[in-house]
Amino acid sequence: MAGALADAGCRVDGVLGRHDDVTDAARGVDVLVLATPDGVLAEVAGAVRPMDGTVVLHLSGALGPEVLAPHRRRAVVHPLVPLPSAEVGRVRLRAGATFAVAGDPVAAEVVRLLGGRPIAVADGQRAAYHAAACIAANHVVAVLGQVRRVADAAGLDFEAFLGLTRAALADVADLGPAAALTGPAARRDEATIARHRAALAPEELPGYDAGVALARRLADEHRLVRVAEDR
Repeated sequence: MAGALADAGCRVDGVLGRHDDVTDAARGVDVLVLATPDGVLAEVAGAVRPMDGTVVLHLSGALGPEVLAPHRRRAVVHPLVPLPSAEVGRVRLRAGATFAVAGDPVAAEVVRLLGGRPIAVADGQRAAYHAAACIAANHVVAVLGQVRRVADAAGLDFEAFLGLTRAALADVADLGPAAALTGPAARRDEATIARHRAALAPEELPGYDAGVALARRLADEHRLVRVAEDR
């Protein structure tokens, strides 16, 4: 975040680490960004001496501005983009990403400085919003980890399956999840699903079964919508 803001033309006065004294971190700056784990946000915010002219913001997707008390001006800026490293993040944060914002209006200003799109998330919906974000990124990555394990067990190259994933994501973007769904669960092909389960290692079955259940639910919802439209 510091690198992205600097690239956007902001003056970044420095980065403090976990062993630094943060008492006066809000002094002499327009915005203080707290980029800490959620569990210590309140503690770190409480250790910073409040300054009336400084906006204190955090980057958590699951917590609202209230965790930044006792600071008067509080904000939230959560990027809806994976940040696996500082180098990758510095680029992605300025590549037109969507950011969930809350609290002080400066949050949206920071997003616009980065070239992003701010969306407002109500405090009561932050946990649901963050759950959706985790499913969209973390869970997809975890499923692809299972793809790699199953492909390895079959003696196949994991890279061969990534084109399939990219095409499926493109279909979701173009058609929506329900219309993009293909495969045995969508076709109600229980015999093929049974063959899959017999071929998989026991430790892979819970993940596979969870995916089949989600696919069945999506297929059933799609059929219900189509029946309603036909009527």
